[in-house]
Amino acid sequence: MRGRRFAAAAIAAAAVLAGAASLAPAQQAAAPAGDPRAGRRLAGAQCAACHGNDGMAVLPEAPHIAGQKASYTAAQLQHYRSGERKHELMTVVSQTLSDQQIADLAAWYEAIQVEATVPGR
Repeated sequence: MRGRRFAAAAIAAAAVLAGAASLAPAQQAAAPAGDPRAGRRLAGAQCAACHGNDGMAVLPEAPHIAGQKASYTAAQLQHYRSGERKHELMTVVSQTLSDQQIADLAAWYEAIQVEATVPGR
């Protein structure tokens, strides 16, 4: 009897996971395509004071965001906007952004090429 309950629970969990996995592509497709040029203009007006014109932070407490994947940047801005992620300034700034502006900013920062040099090579 215990084995049957476990099997039923495992099947139910698999069904839930399969359903969630099938939603992921649909949710990703719903996100607007970002325009890096529009994102660049918006970044200069809203982001540069902390993150720099080129996404390389000018304040020690602000992260570098140049070269960051658009999907990550967009998700973080959406989390700030919804209150899921908290930061006093980012929450205020992100609440003024539309989905399209978030996509544009994310596209701009992803478009920036970042190179790293390993020391001693």
